Amino acid sequence: MLAILALALAPVMSGCERKPPELALSGPAQGTTYSIKVASAPDGIDAHALRVATDQILDSIDRSMSGYRDDSEISRFNASTSTDWFEVSGDLAKVVDFALQVSRESGGMFDITVGPLVAAWGFGKAGEPIDLPDEAQLAELRSQVGYQKLEARLSPPALRKSDARVRVDLNGIAPGYTVDLIAERFRSMHLNDFMIDLGGEVRAQGRNARGEPWRIAVERPIDAEPEPYAIVALADASVTTSGEYRHYYDRDGHRYSHTIDPRTGRPVEHTLASVVVIGPTTMHVDAWAKVFNVLGTAAGRKVALERAMPVMFIEARGTGLYSVTTPQFDPYVSDRK
Repeated sequence: MLAILALALAPVMSGCERKPPELALSGPAQGTTYSIKVASAPDGIDAHALRVATDQILDSIDRSMSGYRDDSEISRFNASTSTDWFEVSGDLAKVVDFALQVSRESGGMFDITVGPLVAAWGFGKAGEPIDLPDEAQLAELRSQVGYQKLEARLSPPALRKSDARVRVDLNGIAPGYTVDLIAERFRSMHLNDFMIDLGGEVRAQGRNARGEPWRIAVERPIDAEPEPYAIVALADASVTTSGEYRHYYDRDGHRYSHTIDPRTGRPVEHTLASVVVIGPTTMHVDAWAKVFNVLGTAAGRKVALERAMPVMFIEARGTGLYSVTTPQFDPYVSDRK
């Protein structure tokens, strides 16, 4: 996933009175890192309080949705051979239910059951395979995949699979939901101005220390050192990107992307280098960015226009980068490199 880098913003002076400095903290989480900035924090809220609240949510999501923990809820559901309802937490049921909604609305371009294919192409725990999957292997794996084989129930919260072989991978949506939960916790602490960045999933709420919208840098989709491609200004919105660079490998002159097209069971092949999506929640943009990355620029932009979504598509053509946006995205752009 492309990183979206939050630019550091200095505190502002008002007359002779110095406003409280912007609170900032960062740390490791979910196989990546997080960065948080809070402006105008009320009395009694310091960086320690923010870290405690953040760590509680990170730990809760890890115990529920981590595919790297054998004892997590989702790992136990995946290991189950039952096709009856499997009781889970409300958070897990909510995330799977939303994922299935996006799957239906996108025609299956987002599919949280596609994990076995991702692993077969070398982007799972085992890493790059010695031998690439052949047609017979792909046919067998595709028979295990399909969001239609999965159900979610919100009350009481539970999941059910119609095929015991189904495995659920929430890496493409759980980080966004995590950011939304942290934002919700911050609002309950009477915080109105903050920016949360978890591995490139960003929520910008209110204003920065200067009283301006948060300025978020979109990284150029190149393998070199990170540098901005565009700057977006956000006050009450979420943004994320999904991209092809850095998450691939080359073999026999062919590049294999980490993004798997559920329609073919194979890595996507197109000129889209990254896609930037702005929306009302981080879980929303997290999932839809994956949809657009599967579809590519032409088909993706058509869907984005139909849904009136703010989206930027950045294509790599030869040695250059070219971008196309929807009209809803343009008002957010404060600078383009």
